[in-house]
Amino acid sequence: MTRPPLERMQRIFRVIKDGGHPSRITLAKEIEVTTKTIQRDIDFMRDRLHLPIAHNREKNGYEFTSPVEAFPMLELNNAELVAVFVAQKALGQFKGTPFEHPLRSAFEKLTSGLKGKVSVPWLEADSLISFRNFDVAYTDMGVFQTVSEAVQQGKILQFEYKKLNSLVFETRRVEPYHLACILNQWYCFAFDLKRRSFRAFVLGRLRNPIVTTEEITDPKPFSIDAYLKSSFGVFNAKGSHNVLIQFDAFAAQLVRERPWHPSQKTKEADNGGLELQLRLSSLEEIEPWVLSWGKHAKVLAPEALRKRVYDIAQYQVKRLQPSHKAASEFKEDSRRLN
Repeated sequence: MTRPPLERMQRIFRVIKDGGHPSRITLAKEIEVTTKTIQRDIDFMRDRLHLPIAHNREKNGYEFTSPVEAFPMLELNNAELVAVFVAQKALGQFKGTPFEHPLRSAFEKLTSGLKGKVSVPWLEADSLISFRNFDVAYTDMGVFQTVSEAVQQGKILQFEYKKLNSLVFETRRVEPYHLACILNQWYCFAFDLKRRSFRAFVLGRLRNPIVTTEEITDPKPFSIDAYLKSSFGVFNAKGSHNVLIQFDAFAAQLVRERPWHPSQKTKEADNGGLELQLRLSSLEEIEPWVLSWGKHAKVLAPEALRKRVYDIAQYQVKRLQPSHKAASEFKEDSRRLN
């Protein structure tokens, strides 16, 4: 195994900087590569890294024709540095997964070679920029590792799974195609061999996964973007619903500030409010989202969503109404306290 190109070029740089006028043969023996590899590295250092390397015929070796202080590494301006830092901060969604360590290691290697004038020190930036999202849902690392291996190796995966509305686990055999962290939850998108359709499996509801020796011999075409195109979250259905929601002036500003769905269209109202239109395949996930806005949102369409929101609101009203016994006990307690 030869050394990585960057390591080789750094070795070449140090030897030349020491002033020994090394030749290609000398460098090749020291670094244990061919003279052709040394020549390619020197050409790259001269032409791409703009190092003043030249061959001295009298001394039969290479030298720097002008002073060089350090090996040229990546140069980032302030905006680029902040962008790299923000990306590093966003690694929180990979916390606890097999990707966390290699990603952090890669960022450390990248930033260790930065040079140039930077007005915002790296450690100071740590106190200036942060992410305050909900933590990613806990996922057993053994489960995550096994599922990710099946996805990478293209092999059939077997596991026990408990659906959201079920009390028992059932065995599933699937062709896994994609892993995704959506709304702070990890999912495996796979083709269920028994049900003959694609499903999204929550890794937190999955146990005892096994990567079988069976390879996926007839891979199904799968695109995560196409699969979730009409979903408000991860729930995929074959329906089609034109959703229209009216927001008052208070909520309208919050709705304007971020994208909610690729299909969204907005219409401004005279009173400062806003109408949001979406095209969804299912109403399952939009229902709790609408309810989360409370009195600030009103469903205009479709009627099925209006009825579902109304029924839930009525149910909550009944649950919140105190019973006659509880009301009388409350009045008696209040009288005693007064």
